[in-house]
Amino acid sequence: MSEDPPLIRSLRTAVDAAPADVPLRLHLAELLLDAGRQDAAVAEVAVALQHAPGDAQARALMTRAMGLPPAPAAPDTTPTPEPPAAPTPVPESTGVPESTGVSKSTGFDWRAAEDQVGDVVPPRFVEAPLTADGDAGDPGDATAWDVDAPGTVRLADVGGMREVKERLEAAFLAPMRNPELRRLYGKSLRGGLLLYGPPGCGKTFIARAVAGELGAGFLSVSVNDVLDMWIGNSERNLHEVFRTARRKAPCVVFLDELDALGAKRSRTQHSGLRNTVNQLLTELDGIDSAANDGVFVLAATNAPWDVDIALRRPGRLDRTLLVLPPDAPARDAILRYHLRERPVENVDVARLVKATEGLSGADLAHLCEAAAESALLDSARTGTVRMIGMKDLLAAAKQTVPSTEPWFAAARNVALYANDGGAYDDLIAYLKKKRKL
Repeated sequence: MSEDPPLIRSLRTAVDAAPADVPLRLHLAELLLDAGRQDAAVAEVAVALQHAPGDAQARALMTRAMGLPPAPAAPDTTPTPEPPAAPTPVPESTGVPESTGVSKSTGFDWRAAEDQVGDVVPPRFVEAPLTADGDAGDPGDATAWDVDAPGTVRLADVGGMREVKERLEAAFLAPMRNPELRRLYGKSLRGGLLLYGPPGCGKTFIARAVAGELGAGFLSVSVNDVLDMWIGNSERNLHEVFRTARRKAPCVVFLDELDALGAKRSRTQHSGLRNTVNQLLTELDGIDSAANDGVFVLAATNAPWDVDIALRRPGRLDRTLLVLPPDAPARDAILRYHLRERPVENVDVARLVKATEGLSGADLAHLCEAAAESALLDSARTGTVRMIGMKDLLAAAKQTVPSTEPWFAAARNVALYANDGGAYDDLIAYLKKKRKL
């Protein structure tokens, strides 16, 4: 197909800028039709008819573009002294209403035209419209929440973090895996596990590994999934999350950003947010009931001191686990993972691990990205492709500032002055070890 003339190109640009301008689109369709581009003209007219279904010019142009004879002119309706002739009956098989004045032999078959352009012009609306209260579906439809099938990720896939794994095994996984021993020692399954620590250190990945260890489905929930502008919808959404988990048991419910979803009610002015926290408390209290067997609750937050204290009482999220920046074995695994498919040469990973002390997993991913970018730009500048080397990686490590430092600055004050009941003893021990306290 030859290139469009300048006028048609200009009109296409104008139509793209104003897609709802029906006269402009019809003018483009006429030019396409005059240029022998019937298919393109049909597509444009079909879009125009979506915006203006009753437009007479659009209907006439579609008839012309489809190569059909024009419809006869409407009869003269001027009153005359003679009595009106009896109307000619239209057979029911034509499917054309009498009021249209279109006969079977010369009428335009709009259904056939719709079928012909259906592949060219998709429908504009495919989802159900919102109701008056903002609801887009059946409030009892729990299938709206996606539960990931049991994954293949295990704790063995989490590099390093030996202390984290041991705590997880003792506080959470061992009782889950051994129901007989649990009954023998009277160990209750009540309560959930709260993961906290600086951002970018793998809390979500650990939660998925726990689900993999349990052979359970994984349902990840964030504040955006639950909170709703309509009164009562947030509580209903939260209830549907847990109802879905019960249906899909065994299932791990992972509550991300718990400090936003379960913020302290004493600091919350909006009654809707307080009601959401109350609903979450109600759902957590149901964990020990028979209906909730096989539902395991994990939560993650960067600011545990902002979480409502009622969420952390015994029987709810009563076990906490500090997830710190990756240790040396974990940094080794993370660096190898992010460099595995990149062109590297002579990389001393052990040296790189020592140079990245204090960096989070997200920082390490950024470091590898920055090193690759440096080699790419150098290759583009010289015209010679070169590999990523230690020079690129060490330069990137030098420029990467640990993103965890602001978190530790805030956590230090909390650990010193708000360590009620020893909730942050692990954090204090780490800060002393790193001489940050």
